[in-house]
Amino acid sequence: MRLFTRYLTFELAKIFLGTLTGLTLFMLVVGVVQEAHDQGLSFTTILKILPYLLPNALRFAVPGTILFAACNVYGRMSSFNEILAVKSLGISPLAVLWPAYILAFVTSLLAVWFNDLAVSWGTYGVKRVLIESAEEIIYSVLRTHGQYSSDKISINVSRVEGQMMIEPMIIIHPHGNSPPVTVLAKSAELRSDHEAGEFIIYLTDSNIEYGDNIVFSHPGTLPHVIPLFENSETDLRVARTSQIALRNIRSAITTQQKIIKNFRQSLAADAAYGMLTGELSDLATEAWQDRFTTIEHHVHRLHRLRTEPYRRWANGFSCLFFVLVGAPLAIRMRNSDLMTTFGVCFLPILVLYYPLLALAVGRAKCGALPPYSVWLGNVILCIIGLALMQRTLRH
Repeated sequence: MRLFTRYLTFELAKIFLGTLTGLTLFMLVVGVVQEAHDQGLSFTTILKILPYLLPNALRFAVPGTILFAACNVYGRMSSFNEILAVKSLGISPLAVLWPAYILAFVTSLLAVWFNDLAVSWGTYGVKRVLIESAEEIIYSVLRTHGQYSSDKISINVSRVEGQMMIEPMIIIHPHGNSPPVTVLAKSAELRSDHEAGEFIIYLTDSNIEYGDNIVFSHPGTLPHVIPLFENSETDLRVARTSQIALRNIRSAITTQQKIIKNFRQSLAADAAYGMLTGELSDLATEAWQDRFTTIEHHVHRLHRLRTEPYRRWANGFSCLFFVLVGAPLAIRMRNSDLMTTFGVCFLPILVLYYPLLALAVGRAKCGALPPYSVWLGNVILCIIGLALMQRTLRH
């Protein structure tokens, strides 16, 4: 039996690793490298980015790949009557299934790590590479298309001569509700500052327009600094919840709770002062309502922070619950057609798991459901998988 178990484990691991390698390479080469090339990234820059994109590709590829491996091995064994032969020897089919469950459990732990690594180390790694290559990227796109656009800046040029942009029109998109800044110049030169995460545009004979009203001209050379990315990697107060590492989420929750507490104490103190002095008109102003809106924003962020760890663990452990459903279902189907078996096994996952996950995550982030409700899809798959396993063991 040990020999048979080793054979099963080897087959599962072989198909899983082989399929995972092929699917991951396909996602990186076709989905990422082609897009990066279209955006004007050089081959060197693409090579620098690839290690940071690998965890993101793996977190999407691993769940489907482990299910594919289980369907392949157990569907083939069942169609060749190997499961029936094991039963005839008085061996429970559970002895055949547990290697897949153990492999899926270990894979789930790795998937949780990939999820965390992709949204923290991977995301900021890509940003750092883009900052280092920003000048090269922008000039490459301008030479090819004559225009460049991002969430920070839009540039249109007549032509590019060396490092000089001729007759550029530059639109700078500020943060918040501030009006855009439009710049027309005779020429301009771009230089990036890797350490500060910003670039400097040296404008020659420029006309600058703020919004629709303020316009002024500046003869000669004028430097203008534009940040490439917000410095939110270490600031837990403003970092995106989906990009905070798991090890930092507890600290971020504590910080957010302190912010909410301070806002509420400030509101209570101002309200008490207004009632004592009789100056109640201040409590009905738009500024006062904006303070309530700010608190609601921070409370919503707190719900998102509390939900995020559960979401990542639930996403990672989908591997285990996919196999819990797929392996016994593949045995019961007794179909040697791999794609048919995989399609039938993936159908309940597609119909049940992903809609339930999306619904639970959305409601938990709003505070309408507790954070652990994101495991609802996994629980449903677990119930279905246990029912299928029981019928497989019985028949």
